[in-house]
Amino acid sequence: MSSLFPALTDDPGERVALRFGDRSLTYARLAAAAGAVAGRVRGAGRVAVWATPTLETAVAVVGTLLAGAAAVPLNPRSGGTELAHILSDSAPSLVLAAPGDVLPDPVAGLPRVDVDAGARGPVPEDRTAGSEPALVVYTSGTTGPPKGAVIPRRAVAHTLDALADAWEWTGDDVLVHGLPLFHVHGLVLGVLGPLRRGGTVRHLGRFDPRGAGRELSDGATMLFGVPTMYHRIAEELPGDPELAAAYAGARLLVSGSAALPVHDHERITEATGRRVVERYGMTETLMNTSVRADGAPRPGTVGVPLPGVELRLVEEDGTPFAAYDGERVGEIQVRGPNLFTEYLNRPEATAAAFTADGWFRTGDMAVRESDGCVRIVGRKATDLIKSGGYKIGAGEIENALLEHPGVREAAVTGEPDADLGERIVAWVVPADPQSPPGLAELAGHVAGRLAPHKRPRVLRLLDALPRNDMGKIMKRALEPGAGA
Repeated sequence: MSSLFPALTDDPGERVALRFGDRSLTYARLAAAAGAVAGRVRGAGRVAVWATPTLETAVAVVGTLLAGAAAVPLNPRSGGTELAHILSDSAPSLVLAAPGDVLPDPVAGLPRVDVDAGARGPVPEDRTAGSEPALVVYTSGTTGPPKGAVIPRRAVAHTLDALADAWEWTGDDVLVHGLPLFHVHGLVLGVLGPLRRGGTVRHLGRFDPRGAGRELSDGATMLFGVPTMYHRIAEELPGDPELAAAYAGARLLVSGSAALPVHDHERITEATGRRVVERYGMTETLMNTSVRADGAPRPGTVGVPLPGVELRLVEEDGTPFAAYDGERVGEIQVRGPNLFTEYLNRPEATAAAFTADGWFRTGDMAVRESDGCVRIVGRKATDLIKSGGYKIGAGEIENALLEHPGVREAAVTGEPDADLGERIVAWVVPADPQSPPGLAELAGHVAGRLAPHKRPRVLRLLDALPRNDMGKIMKRALEPGAGA
């Protein structure tokens, strides 16, 4: 297939490719540094990358891909047991790290190559096929040890080109974000995306609404973030006209990795006149859908399937929906060149993830409008609640709860009920812990916005919701004894 990064060889010149804090690399210097890495890892098969939010991580991954090897990003915050499992499962030949990084056991037992951002080496000719692995990214492991999703080079290229079509993304764009680099969002979209377009990425190191605002005031055109980041932005904008003006100047604000509550959409739009674009993807599928940059605002939806991606909803027995009405809840299945090829060393898990005709079972539940727009309502395992004969998605109840002024954060789960099958439980972080809203008040609030059968029957108050590194609520950590 053609090169993943044509800008590295097509007269790379002095355009800035990467900037992390006060350190940057032009395309010419990135080509040289990544070429040097490629020379060190050629023939290595799989290469572990100690994925700190640094210039060296970006150089390491690009160099590994140039060499035709597969990068295995390692989360520096992972515990020893998880790291040992990932390294045993993926069996990398070596680990790439920034000079001075202290690597924990068992990573320290691997042959190590320090990444020198100032090194020089030739960019090798790309002879790899699209089916060859580019990345092995490990899932969160919520239902067992993390599984390594093998992502082929064609999936990376297809997703980034499809997003370029949906977002009108070009080499003139400057992307700012503060996402971690061991996930698809921060690494594939947030680093490889700009490099494939020939644009620039400015990484904040650590996300801060004002730091992102300064970059948007200084030429950045796009911001990628997760809902917890946009919630912080929504909180700060109303009282800071200068910050609001910075965000108003963005060409595109993109949120992903979890649903962005509608009330945060509305607050950001009210303060800036800009809408936040949502998209939907997974480790195993990269990106599936997005609201288009040239489309109408659709808060609460993740848009339509990207070019080349097929998407359908199915009933519990696997029967595809004949038509979409924006009400019926079904599981999302997808098919297309954006899909992973396998779970490494897990043939049974791989087979179980696909239908006989090649559709990937996402485990995500959604409704779909007649015009094709998709609205995610949650995960099949944790967010589909069967109560009183109804199938209810937790996401829409969470959005309704967040519209109540007494609610700062909210999560919804189901628990067994002898009469209803499951009863709806609201886990709430109150805006004022000294004066939290009561169950009757919140139940009436939800019933007035949705339907009576969607009102919570139990209220549990928390100081904070458990979240992972990407800001997703970890619902399996919400147990009956966790709240007040």
